[in-house]
Amino acid sequence: MAAALICLGALVWLLGGPHYGARRARLLLAGGGAVAIGPPSWDQARAELVRLRGRLGVEWWALAAGLLIGLLGASVIPAAAGAAGVPVLRRVRLARQDRRVRERRADAVIALCGALAGEVRAGRQPGEALLRAACDSGGLGEAQATVAAAARFGGDVPGALAAAARQPGAEGLLGLAACWRVAVDQGAGLAAGLDRLEAALRAERDQRADLRAQLAGVRATTVLLAVLPALGLLLGSALGAAPLHVLFHTGPGLACLTAGSAFEAAGMWWAARIVRQAGAV
Repeated sequence: MAAALICLGALVWLLGGPHYGARRARLLLAGGGAVAIGPPSWDQARAELVRLRGRLGVEWWALAAGLLIGLLGASVIPAAAGAAGVPVLRRVRLARQDRRVRERRADAVIALCGALAGEVRAGRQPGEALLRAACDSGGLGEAQATVAAAARFGGDVPGALAAAARQPGAEGLLGLAACWRVAVDQGAGLAAGLDRLEAALRAERDQRADLRAQLAGVRATTVLLAVLPALGLLLGSALGAAPLHVLFHTGPGLACLTAGSAFEAAGMWWAARIVRQAGAV
């Protein structure tokens, strides 16, 4: 029944879509004339499915898997577990996206330092060189307009760079601000300082990549150990032991399911904690 309700809701959503009445009114008021009524075509349905897949993350597969296992085992426990796993998996996915954004911004900061050093060596003034390097590399991110205004009109460029360094992954801009301040106040060579800063940022990035490669085996082992109970259930089903019935409809099975789930969650948390500590060091 749950699967039927989900399919019915998806069908209604595809036929009408969100804000269908508002879209129809806009078409009529805009002079569009005819408005399609009836079931959507295959292209429209495919476009809606693609848009739905873009809006929904992979964490919803946990709910789908829970519903499927619940239907096979005639129990609501897997569906509840799948629903509880959706926010956890969403948090993991968002954390992974944030990490990718930080890495891309850190790479852009490194490119900014290299481009700025090249522009300064080419004979351009620091302000003009910063503007050109920022446009080419995109290392300033959302603070590019603020830093560009400070560089163009003689403002506090180091302060603007320090403020831009608050963006996740843009911490290297603090070093750029320090190089700029030393070059302006004490007359030191800006290009030489930028070369040393770029080398330090590249070494730090390479160190993080090496650590991530070393921890890849640990993560793979953790995922394998986490999947082993599911493989055991598949093997038991292939042998005709009906493990889902035992787990969901008998007292000892429910006790084993509770204890096993607790140990599984504790093991995953402990392994993730070890990986996080290694990454922090």
